[in-house]
Amino acid sequence: MNIGTASNNVASALLAEARDFSVKDRVVLVTGSGQGIGRELARQFAAAGAIAIIADLSLANSESVAKEIAEAGGRSLALSVDVSKKDSVDAMVAAVHKEFDRLDVLVNNASLFSALVKRPFDEIPESEWQKVMNVNVNGVFFCAAAAAPGMRDRGFGRIINISSASVHRGTKNYLHYVTSKSALIGMTNSLARELGPFGVTANCIRPGTVATEVAERKASLTREILQRNIDLQCIPRTIVPSDLVGITMFLASPAASFITGQTIACDGGYTHSF
Repeated sequence: MNIGTASNNVASALLAEARDFSVKDRVVLVTGSGQGIGRELARQFAAAGAIAIIADLSLANSESVAKEIAEAGGRSLALSVDVSKKDSVDAMVAAVHKEFDRLDVLVNNASLFSALVKRPFDEIPESEWQKVMNVNVNGVFFCAAAAAPGMRDRGFGRIINISSASVHRGTKNYLHYVTSKSALIGMTNSLARELGPFGVTANCIRPGTVATEVAERKASLTREILQRNIDLQCIPRTIVPSDLVGITMFLASPAASFITGQTIACDGGYTHSF
């Protein structure tokens, strides 16, 4: 068989997948989904026919979101997890496999930010630095490591990491947070290299400042700061959690099977790529 014929055969085999944007019946785990961006992602995946796994440090929050999904006619499973602890992450993924026999999509959304106090980098306590790294970096590593074996065995998997626009703009007085979100981009690139041969993709989303109930509780996110960010966007309006749904669902779908190792901004044009 010549190269041209082989290419035609591959193209024909992938034709149906290329236009399959569905996440119906996929088992989708979203960490930190008891509130904020994660909550909206879980709700919308369920609305699209997926089985949403709501994993949050607070079981009460997870169950509250699961109730919302059930009332809307969707399917979900509420779990409690501390992503900074490997044993807790392993137990979470084991519970998903026990209930559904697989995990198709992992969205690493859980992170520490709203509880952080703005301060010069050399005034950040070591304990706070370690806590941010444990959740925002180690947590993503633990989740990916727990999810990957099953994905490799099945020949399908999607790992989607949530970074931040702060990486490119170098937000001051949040060095630990910016550093942690920078690490996710490098981690995504390496995961893509290791998992690509097994049909598993790894990508990263870089949102801007998203208006959530969590952000509204953070005193440092004043109206002036939010308006400044809006003024610097190409699309001059507030970013809301639903703005991240489309790109996340696309990356989770079969149609995105040839996209991996990418960091995609979803910030209304606050930053640009080339």
